[in-house]
Amino acid sequence: MNGVQRTPVEAFDDKGVLITDVEEGQPCLQCGETCSGFSPHTWRKNCTSCKCPREAHDVCHEEWVSVRSRLGLKGDESNGPIGVDPRERGLAWAPPGLPSHKVEEYFSMLPEIAVPRLGTPGERHRDRQLAIQLPKQDLARAYCRHLDPKHASSADDFMAARNEIALDIGSVQEVLERDLECGVCESSLKYGSLAVSASKLGLLYHPTCFRCADCKELLVDLAYCVHDDMLFCERHYAEQLKPRCAACDELIFSGEYTKAMNKDWHSGHFCCWQCDESLTGQRYVLRDEHPYCIKCYESVFANGCEECNKIIGIDSKDLSYKDKHWHEACFLCNRCRVSLVDKQFGSKVDKIYCGNCYDAQFASRCDGCGEIFRAGTKKMEYKTRQWHEKCFCCVVCKNPIGTKSFIPREQEIYCAGCYEDKFATRCVKCNKIITSGGVTYKNEPWHRDCFTCSNCNNSLAGQRFTSRDDKPYCADCFGELFAKRCTACSKPITGIGGTRFISFEDRHWHNDCFICAGCKTSLVGRGFITDGDDIICPECAKMKLM
Repeated sequence: MNGVQRTPVEAFDDKGVLITDVEEGQPCLQCGETCSGFSPHTWRKNCTSCKCPREAHDVCHEEWVSVRSRLGLKGDESNGPIGVDPRERGLAWAPPGLPSHKVEEYFSMLPEIAVPRLGTPGERHRDRQLAIQLPKQDLARAYCRHLDPKHASSADDFMAARNEIALDIGSVQEVLERDLECGVCESSLKYGSLAVSASKLGLLYHPTCFRCADCKELLVDLAYCVHDDMLFCERHYAEQLKPRCAACDELIFSGEYTKAMNKDWHSGHFCCWQCDESLTGQRYVLRDEHPYCIKCYESVFANGCEECNKIIGIDSKDLSYKDKHWHEACFLCNRCRVSLVDKQFGSKVDKIYCGNCYDAQFASRCDGCGEIFRAGTKKMEYKTRQWHEKCFCCVVCKNPIGTKSFIPREQEIYCAGCYEDKFATRCVKCNKIITSGGVTYKNEPWHRDCFTCSNCNNSLAGQRFTSRDDKPYCADCFGELFAKRCTACSKPITGIGGTRFISFEDRHWHNDCFICAGCKTSLVGRGFITDGDDIICPECAKMKLM
């Protein structure tokens, strides 16, 4: 897997069955390339190379003779056809006794990561769940490296009782009765669908509900234990009855053990995470959920003092500022050497100074009052200028602006209200501020609602209009009030919109109205003759004379 050569580690259980586990040299799935490969600690469950747990590495198990024999169970695990190899179906494991199409139906009901197809993340997930849920040291005494021989019989009795009373393997079967409920969620099981049977409890479960009540993980290879009428993986079943050492991950069968950090430990395993020295009866420091002796903690994690360059031990107060650290006694002004503990201070070029020394050497001045900014004083900045908070005021009303919006103009600062009062565009008619939708007429601003005809007061925004004596008029009012009138139709000649007209002496006509009174033909561009109040074409004039 992953192109890494696995090195088998072999042992035999008390019945002489070969136990094969592949782990040494396997890469860490958390650290990646920073881990040189799984290197087992002499007694911890962690890798000595990266200190991650064994199950965080790409470990896997070569199957024993069968799942049942792997768990030490008696009897035949098959509930259907025998001899079908899951690997022929491209799977690392499949529920025994199911035809191929039912196997696919079963796995279609599970999350993709829980489907152990060969060469996929699902296969590696199963390997890790086997290591977590079915720890080898719980299943075979050959792997119990820290079991005192005088407690061996207690371990045998525990394993035998577990195998007989609590441990079993679920089977997958069709739901052949109606009105059945899932043993966990109590929702109905669909007739004809697949469910997992737990014979120890006599219940059926949705495949996605067949989980450990403690870790909530799907039960790997359907192996389960029963305790208080609930399902558990073997690991968490065992922890209901026995303490487990937080260091070596083995169950503790001795009556004497250490309790610390809300965990249980073999008496000799509560040790420094760095040097493995016993912490029983010793002071220790907890870091990332691991205990360290004082010496290791200070050498690995303690900070160095910027002033004296010595380690700041756990018995000293560590004062920090911008990723730098000081002993309490070393936290001094770089110039006058006064203590800065519980005092205002400033920093410049990685040095710290008391307020007075900082002000004397580095403090800038307020653009409002001209006074310096003392260390710790709040400063308001805009572009290249800066003010004390109380000096950052509107030039008109003198009120501090603080975090409110402001408007700069010609080196002065205005609050929004004063800026509007002084500079905002105002309507020439109502003198109120135009916030949106204004109209410009003769270079002067108007509200749209204020820009109306001087005669009828109808809005002129978007309408045809003209002016007289600097006053705007709509076309209709302008024509009625000021326009020449057509001699023919008596309607006003406004000229708006390109209308053309003809004048003769003191009379005027629309182009369309300038026609012969006799034949009604247009006289535009032609000669004409006046006949009293009428105008006629030369032809009609001749006819009149004949």
